[in-house]
Amino acid sequence: MLLSLVVHTHSLRYWLPAAVMMGTAPVYLLTWAAWRLLSMLLPARLYHIMDDRLYTIYQSVVLFFFESYTGVEVVIYGNLPEKKENIVYLSNHQCTVDWIIADMLAIRQNALGHVRYVLKDGLKWLPLYGWYFSQHGGIYVKRSAKFNEKAMADKLEQQIIVGTPAYLVIFPEGTRYNPDNPEVIAASQAYARKEGLPELKHAMSPRVKATRVAINTMRGHLDAVYDVTVGYEGTVNNNGCRATAPSMPEFLCRECPRIHIFFERVDVKEVPEEAIFLKRWLHERFEIKDKLLTEFYESKDEQKRYKFPGEGHKSQLSLMRTLPSLIFLGGLTVPMLLTESGRKIYMKTWIYGTLVGWLWVNIRP
Repeated sequence: MLLSLVVHTHSLRYWLPAAVMMGTAPVYLLTWAAWRLLSMLLPARLYHIMDDRLYTIYQSVVLFFFESYTGVEVVIYGNLPEKKENIVYLSNHQCTVDWIIADMLAIRQNALGHVRYVLKDGLKWLPLYGWYFSQHGGIYVKRSAKFNEKAMADKLEQQIIVGTPAYLVIFPEGTRYNPDNPEVIAASQAYARKEGLPELKHAMSPRVKATRVAINTMRGHLDAVYDVTVGYEGTVNNNGCRATAPSMPEFLCRECPRIHIFFERVDVKEVPEEAIFLKRWLHERFEIKDKLLTEFYESKDEQKRYKFPGEGHKSQLSLMRTLPSLIFLGGLTVPMLLTESGRKIYMKTWIYGTLVGWLWVNIRP
Protein backbone atom coordinates (compact mmCIF):
# COMPACT_ATOMS: atom_id res chain seq x y z
CA MET A 1 0.00 0.00 0.00
CA LEU A 2 2.77 2.42 1.00
CA LEU A 3 4.84 1.47 -2.06
CA SER A 4 1.83 2.05 -4.31
CA LEU A 5 1.30 5.51 -2.80
CA VAL A 6 4.97 6.42 -3.31
CA VAL A 7 4.86 5.29 -6.95
CA HIS A 8 1.63 7.23 -7.53
CA THR A 9 3.09 10.40 -5.99
CA HIS A 10 6.28 9.99 -8.00
CA SER A 11 4.28 9.60 -11.21
CA LEU A 12 2.08 12.62 -10.42
CA ARG A 13 5.13 14.81 -9.91
CA TYR A 14 6.02 14.20 -13.55
CA TRP A 15 2.64 13.97 -15.26
CA LEU A 16 1.24 17.17 -13.76
CA PRO A 17 3.92 19.50 -15.21
CA ALA A 18 4.08 17.44 -18.42
CA ALA A 19 0.31 17.83 -18.89
CA VAL A 20 0.50 21.59 -18.35
CA MET A 21 3.52 22.16 -20.62
CA MET A 22 2.10 20.02 -23.42
CA GLY A 23 -1.50 21.04 -22.77
CA THR A 24 -0.83 24.74 -23.32
CA ALA A 25 1.01 24.12 -26.60
CA PRO A 26 -2.03 24.45 -28.94
CA VAL A 27 -3.08 27.78 -27.40
CA TYR A 28 0.49 29.03 -27.64
CA LEU A 29 0.72 27.99 -31.28
CA LEU A 30 -2.61 29.65 -32.11
CA THR A 31 -1.47 32.87 -30.44
CA TRP A 32 1.80 32.79 -32.34
CA ALA A 33 0.04 31.98 -35.65
CA ALA A 34 -2.32 34.94 -35.18
CA TRP A 35 0.64 37.24 -34.68
CA ARG A 36 2.44 35.70 -37.66
CA LEU A 37 -0.51 36.54 -39.91
CA LEU A 38 -0.93 40.05 -38.52
CA SER A 39 2.78 40.79 -38.90
CA MET A 40 2.99 39.81 -42.57
CA LEU A 41 2.43 43.44 -43.56
CA LEU A 42 4.92 44.72 -40.99
CA PRO A 43 8.73 44.84 -41.06
CA ALA A 44 10.30 41.46 -40.24
CA ARG A 45 12.10 42.98 -37.27
CA LEU A 46 8.76 43.70 -35.55
CA TYR A 47 7.66 40.09 -36.05
CA HIS A 48 10.83 38.80 -34.38
CA ILE A 49 10.51 41.19 -31.43
CA MET A 50 7.01 39.92 -30.60
CA ASP A 51 7.97 36.31 -31.38
CA ASP A 52 10.76 36.58 -28.83
CA ARG A 53 8.32 37.95 -26.25
CA LEU A 54 5.86 35.12 -26.87
CA TYR A 55 8.67 32.58 -26.63
CA THR A 56 9.70 34.14 -23.31
CA ILE A 57 6.20 33.48 -21.97
CA TYR A 58 6.22 29.80 -22.91
CA GLN A 59 9.77 29.12 -21.78
CA SER A 60 9.01 30.86 -18.48
CA VAL A 61 6.30 28.24 -17.94
CA VAL A 62 8.90 25.55 -18.62
CA LEU A 63 11.25 27.14 -16.09
CA PHE A 64 8.45 27.38 -13.53
CA PHE A 65 8.36 23.60 -13.45
CA PHE A 66 12.05 22.83 -13.96
CA GLU A 67 13.26 25.36 -11.43
CA SER A 68 10.53 26.70 -9.12
CA TYR A 69 8.48 23.47 -8.95
CA THR A 70 11.44 21.13 -8.52
CA GLY A 71 13.19 23.42 -6.04
CA VAL A 72 16.52 22.55 -7.63
CA GLU A 73 19.45 24.61 -6.41
CA VAL A 74 21.38 26.32 -9.20
CA VAL A 75 25.04 27.03 -8.44
CA ILE A 76 26.96 29.20 -10.92
CA TYR A 77 30.74 29.48 -11.09
CA GLY A 78 32.02 32.50 -12.98
CA ASN A 79 30.54 35.89 -13.79
CA LEU A 80 27.45 35.73 -15.96
CA PRO A 81 27.05 39.11 -17.69
CA GLU A 82 23.94 40.96 -16.60
CA LYS A 83 23.31 42.58 -19.96
CA LYS A 84 22.10 40.82 -23.09
CA GLU A 85 24.72 39.86 -25.65
CA ASN A 86 24.74 38.21 -29.05
CA ILE A 87 26.40 34.90 -28.34
CA VAL A 88 26.99 31.29 -29.32
CA TYR A 89 26.44 28.99 -26.35
CA LEU A 90 28.62 25.85 -26.25
CA SER A 91 28.02 23.15 -23.65
CA ASN A 92 28.70 19.54 -22.80
CA HIS A 93 25.70 17.27 -23.39
CA GLN A 94 24.57 14.60 -20.91
CA CYS A 95 20.77 14.54 -20.97
CA THR A 96 17.61 16.29 -22.20
CA VAL A 97 17.72 18.64 -19.19
CA ASP A 98 20.79 20.31 -20.76
CA TRP A 99 18.40 22.25 -23.02
CA ILE A 100 16.77 23.76 -19.95
CA ILE A 101 20.12 24.88 -18.51
CA ALA A 102 20.50 27.32 -21.42
CA ASP A 103 17.10 28.77 -20.50
CA MET A 104 18.17 29.07 -16.86
CA LEU A 105 21.15 31.21 -17.81
CA ALA A 106 19.28 33.21 -20.46
CA ILE A 107 16.45 34.28 -18.15
CA ARG A 108 19.02 35.63 -15.70
CA GLN A 109 20.18 37.96 -18.50
CA ASN A 110 16.64 38.84 -19.63
CA ALA A 111 17.45 37.08 -22.89
CA LEU A 112 15.13 34.07 -22.65
CA GLY A 113 13.21 34.91 -25.82
CA HIS A 114 16.43 35.10 -27.84
CA VAL A 115 17.35 31.44 -27.26
CA ARG A 116 17.52 29.41 -30.48
CA TYR A 117 18.94 25.94 -30.96
CA VAL A 118 20.96 23.90 -33.39
CA LEU A 119 18.98 20.66 -33.29
CA LYS A 120 19.28 17.09 -34.49
CA ASP A 121 17.32 16.65 -37.70
CA GLY A 122 15.06 14.01 -36.16
CA LEU A 123 13.61 16.53 -33.70
CA LYS A 124 11.74 18.27 -36.51
CA TRP A 125 9.14 15.48 -36.16
CA LEU A 126 8.10 16.67 -32.70
CA PRO A 127 4.36 17.46 -32.75
CA LEU A 128 3.83 21.25 -33.03
CA TYR A 129 7.20 22.07 -31.53
CA GLY A 130 9.24 20.67 -34.42
CA TRP A 131 7.76 23.26 -36.74
CA TYR A 132 7.72 26.12 -34.27
CA PHE A 133 11.36 25.74 -33.26
CA SER A 134 12.25 26.15 -36.92
CA GLN A 135 10.06 29.25 -37.19
CA HIS A 136 11.71 30.71 -34.10
CA GLY A 137 15.13 30.43 -35.71
CA GLY A 138 16.13 26.92 -34.74
CA ILE A 139 18.29 25.04 -37.22
CA TYR A 140 17.99 21.31 -37.92
CA VAL A 141 21.23 19.63 -38.95
CA LYS A 142 22.31 16.16 -40.00
CA ARG A 143 25.58 14.61 -38.97
CA SER A 144 28.66 13.81 -41.04
CA ALA A 145 28.48 14.01 -44.84
CA LYS A 146 24.79 15.00 -44.86
CA PHE A 147 25.46 18.20 -42.92
CA ASN A 148 24.32 21.11 -45.10
CA GLU A 149 26.64 24.01 -44.24
CA LYS A 150 25.13 26.36 -46.81
CA ALA A 151 21.57 25.89 -45.53
CA MET A 152 22.68 26.66 -41.99
CA ALA A 153 24.70 29.70 -43.04
CA ASP A 154 21.81 31.03 -45.16
CA LYS A 155 19.37 30.84 -42.26
CA LEU A 156 21.79 32.58 -39.91
CA GLU A 157 22.45 35.31 -42.46
CA GLN A 158 18.70 35.93 -42.81
CA GLN A 159 18.47 36.45 -39.06
CA ILE A 160 21.43 38.84 -39.09
CA ILE A 161 19.85 40.93 -41.87
CA VAL A 162 16.73 41.63 -39.80
CA GLY A 163 18.77 42.16 -36.63
CA THR A 164 17.50 39.13 -34.73
CA PRO A 165 19.30 38.77 -31.37
CA ALA A 166 21.53 35.71 -31.20
CA TYR A 167 21.59 33.29 -28.26
CA LEU A 168 22.41 30.23 -30.32
CA VAL A 169 22.74 27.01 -28.33
CA ILE A 170 25.01 24.29 -29.72
CA PHE A 171 26.05 20.96 -28.21
CA PRO A 172 29.18 20.18 -30.25
CA GLU A 173 29.39 16.57 -29.06
CA GLY A 174 26.37 15.81 -31.24
CA THR A 175 25.19 13.07 -28.89
CA ARG A 176 24.83 12.67 -25.15
CA TYR A 177 27.57 11.37 -22.91
CA ASN A 178 25.98 8.32 -21.32
CA PRO A 179 28.05 5.95 -19.13
CA ASP A 180 25.57 3.19 -19.97
CA ASN A 181 26.69 3.36 -23.63
CA PRO A 182 30.43 2.61 -23.42
CA GLU A 183 30.55 1.72 -27.14
CA VAL A 184 29.64 5.29 -28.09
CA ILE A 185 32.25 6.70 -25.69
CA ALA A 186 34.88 4.32 -27.09
CA ALA A 187 34.02 5.38 -30.65
CA SER A 188 34.46 9.02 -29.65
CA GLN A 189 37.86 8.28 -28.15
CA ALA A 190 38.84 6.36 -31.27
CA TYR A 191 37.89 9.40 -33.36
CA ALA A 192 40.14 11.59 -31.19
CA ARG A 193 43.07 9.19 -31.66
CA LYS A 194 42.49 9.16 -35.40
CA GLU A 195 42.57 12.97 -35.49
CA GLY A 196 45.67 13.12 -33.30
CA LEU A 197 43.75 14.75 -30.44
CA PRO A 198 43.76 13.91 -26.72
CA GLU A 199 41.09 11.42 -25.63
CA LEU A 200 38.36 12.65 -23.33
CA LYS A 201 37.04 10.65 -20.39
CA HIS A 202 33.95 12.56 -19.24
CA ALA A 203 32.93 14.21 -22.50
CA MET A 204 32.61 13.24 -26.14
CA SER A 205 35.02 14.53 -28.76
CA PRO A 206 33.34 17.66 -30.20
CA ARG A 207 32.49 17.93 -33.90
CA VAL A 208 33.30 21.35 -35.25
CA LYS A 209 31.06 21.89 -38.30
CA ALA A 210 28.03 23.55 -36.70
CA THR A 211 30.21 25.63 -34.38
CA ARG A 212 32.44 26.77 -37.26
CA VAL A 213 29.52 27.73 -39.50
CA ALA A 214 27.74 29.57 -36.67
CA ILE A 215 30.72 31.56 -35.42
CA ASN A 216 32.17 32.44 -38.80
CA THR A 217 28.81 33.34 -40.35
CA MET A 218 27.78 35.55 -37.44
CA ARG A 219 31.23 36.75 -36.38
CA GLY A 220 30.46 40.42 -37.08
CA HIS A 221 27.13 40.05 -35.23
CA LEU A 222 28.49 38.27 -32.14
CA ASP A 223 29.88 39.63 -28.89
CA ALA A 224 31.13 36.41 -27.34
CA VAL A 225 31.06 32.64 -27.00
CA TYR A 226 29.66 31.30 -23.74
CA ASP A 227 31.56 28.16 -22.76
CA VAL A 228 29.35 26.27 -20.30
CA THR A 229 30.13 23.09 -18.36
CA VAL A 230 27.28 21.42 -16.48
CA GLY A 231 27.49 18.90 -13.66
CA TYR A 232 24.47 17.19 -12.04
CA GLU A 233 24.96 16.48 -8.36
CA GLY A 234 24.12 12.96 -7.23
CA THR A 235 24.89 11.20 -10.50
CA VAL A 236 27.39 8.73 -9.07
CA ASN A 237 26.42 5.10 -8.44
CA ASN A 238 27.10 2.93 -5.40
CA ASN A 239 30.48 1.90 -6.83
CA GLY A 240 31.62 5.51 -6.96
CA CYS A 241 31.40 5.63 -10.77
CA ARG A 242 29.63 8.26 -12.81
CA ALA A 243 26.01 7.35 -13.55
CA THR A 244 23.57 8.54 -16.20
CA ALA A 245 22.46 12.16 -15.82
CA PRO A 246 18.78 12.70 -14.96
CA SER A 247 16.15 12.54 -17.69
CA MET A 248 13.42 15.16 -17.81
CA PRO A 249 10.93 12.91 -15.93
CA GLU A 250 13.52 12.12 -13.25
CA PHE A 251 14.42 15.78 -12.93
CA LEU A 252 10.77 16.81 -12.56
CA CYS A 253 10.44 14.11 -9.89
CA ARG A 254 13.10 16.03 -7.94
CA GLU A 255 15.82 13.40 -8.22
CA CYS A 256 18.53 16.01 -8.80
CA PRO A 257 19.08 18.28 -5.78
CA ARG A 258 21.61 20.64 -7.29
CA ILE A 259 22.97 21.77 -10.68
CA HIS A 260 26.50 23.13 -10.98
CA ILE A 261 27.23 25.41 -13.95
CA PHE A 262 30.79 26.48 -14.74
CA PHE A 263 30.59 29.57 -16.95
CA GLU A 264 33.32 31.20 -19.01
CA ARG A 265 32.89 34.07 -21.46
CA VAL A 266 35.23 34.08 -24.46
CA ASP A 267 35.35 37.24 -26.56
CA VAL A 268 34.59 36.37 -30.17
CA LYS A 269 37.85 38.05 -31.22
CA GLU A 270 39.73 35.30 -29.40
CA VAL A 271 38.12 32.52 -31.45
CA PRO A 272 40.20 31.44 -34.50
CA GLU A 273 38.66 31.85 -37.96
CA GLU A 274 40.66 29.22 -39.89
CA ALA A 275 38.97 25.82 -39.86
CA ILE A 276 41.98 23.82 -38.68
CA PHE A 277 42.72 26.19 -35.78
CA LEU A 278 39.07 26.50 -34.82
CA LYS A 279 38.84 22.70 -34.65
CA ARG A 280 41.83 22.57 -32.32
CA TRP A 281 40.46 25.46 -30.24
CA LEU A 282 37.12 23.71 -29.76
CA HIS A 283 38.76 20.46 -28.70
CA GLU A 284 40.92 22.36 -26.23
CA ARG A 285 37.77 23.84 -24.72
CA PHE A 286 36.46 20.32 -24.24
CA GLU A 287 39.76 19.18 -22.75
CA ILE A 288 39.19 21.85 -20.09
CA LYS A 289 35.63 20.57 -19.59
CA ASP A 290 36.96 17.04 -19.23
CA LYS A 291 39.32 18.08 -16.43
CA LEU A 292 36.52 19.98 -14.69
CA LEU A 293 34.16 17.00 -14.93
CA THR A 294 36.83 14.53 -13.81
CA GLU A 295 37.38 16.55 -10.64
CA PHE A 296 33.62 16.99 -10.21
CA TYR A 297 32.78 13.30 -10.42
CA GLU A 298 35.97 11.55 -9.28
CA SER A 299 37.73 13.74 -6.71
CA LYS A 300 38.97 11.73 -3.73
CA ASP A 301 38.56 14.85 -1.62
CA GLU A 302 34.91 14.96 -0.56
CA GLN A 303 35.19 18.74 -0.21
CA LYS A 304 35.90 19.00 -3.94
CA ARG A 305 33.54 16.32 -5.26
CA TYR A 306 30.37 17.71 -6.78
CA LYS A 307 32.01 21.11 -7.10
CA PHE A 308 33.83 23.05 -9.77
CA PRO A 309 36.95 25.13 -9.01
CA GLY A 310 36.45 28.57 -7.56
CA GLU A 311 33.60 29.99 -5.57
CA GLY A 312 30.14 29.00 -6.74
CA HIS A 313 27.21 31.21 -5.88
CA LYS A 314 23.64 30.04 -5.48
CA SER A 315 21.26 31.72 -7.91
CA GLN A 316 17.60 31.51 -6.99
CA LEU A 317 15.06 32.55 -9.61
CA SER A 318 12.21 34.68 -8.34
CA LEU A 319 8.79 33.07 -8.64
CA MET A 320 7.54 36.29 -10.22
CA ARG A 321 9.76 35.59 -13.24
CA THR A 322 7.79 32.45 -14.10
CA LEU A 323 4.42 32.28 -12.33
CA PRO A 324 2.70 35.11 -14.30
CA SER A 325 3.40 33.30 -17.57
CA LEU A 326 1.88 30.10 -16.17
CA ILE A 327 -1.24 31.98 -15.10
CA PHE A 328 -1.47 33.72 -18.50
CA LEU A 329 -1.21 30.58 -20.64
CA GLY A 330 -3.36 28.59 -18.25
CA GLY A 331 -5.93 31.37 -18.35
CA LEU A 332 -6.11 31.07 -22.13
CA THR A 333 -6.19 27.27 -22.19
CA VAL A 334 -8.77 26.40 -19.53
CA PRO A 335 -11.66 28.45 -21.00
CA MET A 336 -11.03 26.85 -24.40
CA LEU A 337 -11.31 23.37 -22.91
CA LEU A 338 -14.54 24.21 -21.11
CA THR A 339 -16.58 24.65 -24.31
CA GLU A 340 -17.36 22.13 -27.02
CA SER A 341 -16.31 24.45 -29.84
CA GLY A 342 -13.11 25.30 -27.95
CA ARG A 343 -12.26 21.62 -27.54
CA LYS A 344 -12.76 21.05 -31.26
CA ILE A 345 -10.39 23.89 -32.12
CA TYR A 346 -7.94 22.57 -29.54
CA MET A 347 -7.89 19.05 -31.02
CA LYS A 348 -7.76 20.28 -34.61
CA THR A 349 -4.78 22.44 -33.71
CA TRP A 350 -2.98 19.37 -32.35
CA ILE A 351 -3.81 17.26 -35.42
CA TYR A 352 -3.61 19.70 -38.32
CA GLY A 353 -0.93 21.85 -36.73
CA THR A 354 1.28 18.79 -36.41
CA LEU A 355 0.62 17.54 -39.95
CA VAL A 356 1.10 20.95 -41.58
CA GLY A 357 4.19 21.51 -39.46
CA TRP A 358 5.74 18.22 -40.56
CA LEU A 359 5.07 19.09 -44.18
CA TRP A 360 6.38 22.62 -43.86
CA VAL A 361 9.58 21.83 -41.99
CA ASN A 362 10.51 19.16 -44.56
CA ILE A 363 9.89 21.46 -47.52
CA ARG A 364 11.14 24.75 -46.13
CA PRO A 365 13.07 24.18 -42.90
